[in-house]
Formats: sequence, structure tokens, C-alpha cells
Amino acid sequence: MSGFEEFKGKQGLTRLINALGYSRDGLAAAWKNEAAFREEVLLAAITIPLAVVLGKSGIERALLIGAILLILIVEILNSGLEAVVDKASPEKHELAKRAKDMGSAAVLLALVNAAVIWACVLWPAG
Repeated sequence: MSGFEEFKGKQGLTRLINALGYSRDGLAAAWKNEAAFREEVLLAAITIPLAVVLGKSGIERALLIGAILLILIVEILNSGLEAVVDKASPEKHELAKRAKDMGSAAVLLALVNAAVIWACVLWPAG
């Protein structure tokens, strides 16, 4: 039993509590095993307070913060993808490389997205 079968069919508060535990475990695993995630958390710790100060409206603050949170989300998904690829086949394979490269590209696009949003919000066309 993988540990998840016992919670199949659970509903309501029990399901929510279990889901929160799995999420906590996922965040802890990302923090422990992924240097890039730790670096991006540091980036978030700096930029999110800046977004609160620099955003002139709720929408601006939401865009600035959301762009940073998206980086963390994509990094966690990329790390999960890499873990599954490594578990499925530790030897080098073209498809494994493709999957990992695409995950890395997704993180890059999330970073570019954040930079574009920050630039557009903080330096509007005059």
C-alpha cells in the first residue's frame, strides 16, 4: 500500500486535512531537495513585500505577486516531473531528456512572464 489507498473515498474535513498534509510534505520535499526552489523562495521573500509596496492598486499587487507565485508553482511541477522521470528510468533516454528540458523551459517561461509583468506594471507606457 502506497499510503494513499487508505484515504481513497474520504470526504469533507478528513479529505481536506489529508490534502493539506500532502501539500505540506510536497513543499518540504521541494525545499529539502531542490536548490532552485530554495532560491526562488528567497526571490519571493524579497519580491512579494516589494509588490505590496510598489503596486498602486489591488490588481497591480495581485499581478506582481501572482507572477512570483507562478514561478514557485512551475518549479514544483518541474521538480515532480524530474523525480518521476528519474524513478521511471535512471538511464539516459531521449524522451527523458525531452521531458526534463520541457520542464526547465516551463520554469524559464514563468521567470520571463514575471519579468514582463513586473516591467509592465512598474514602468507603464507613458
